[in-house]
Amino acid sequence: MIREARPSDEARLRAIQTSALDEPWPELLDVGIEGPPLVLVLDAGEPAAYALVVPDRPVAYLAEFAVAPAMQSQGLGTALMEGLLGRLRETGFETVRLTAREDDERARSFYDGFGFSKAEALPDHYDDGDGVLLVRELGRPE
Repeated sequence: MIREARPSDEARLRAIQTSALDEPWPELLDVGIEGPPLVLVLDAGEPAAYALVVPDRPVAYLAEFAVAPAMQSQGLGTALMEGLLGRLRETGFETVRLTAREDDERARSFYDGFGFSKAEALPDHYDDGDGVLLVRELGRPE
């Protein structure tokens, strides 16, 4: 089930964030759980993955996308991304943007599979490397 985050999810989401992300943004997660950034959770009995989106209509910026390491490679990230893209499309967003490490082939392949394409190189974006801005147009609601 994909749902919006609740305050009671905070400890589990924080654990996913610190274990799954190289450069987590704890303050944004704090704010996102209460809104206005949108935090969607894939709940598999407990939160197993989350997506944190900063809305700037008509663009949504996917600031964090994380799956608990023990739950990776089980299709949960795919399910969450499909749910996220559908929800953003249905609520009137036209474009999704995100940044990824330029050399992270696994993440880049995942996002490529959802139609994201490289829009811009981001030299020295991360503390220890370059990034890329990836963009996907959502089209109209179905």
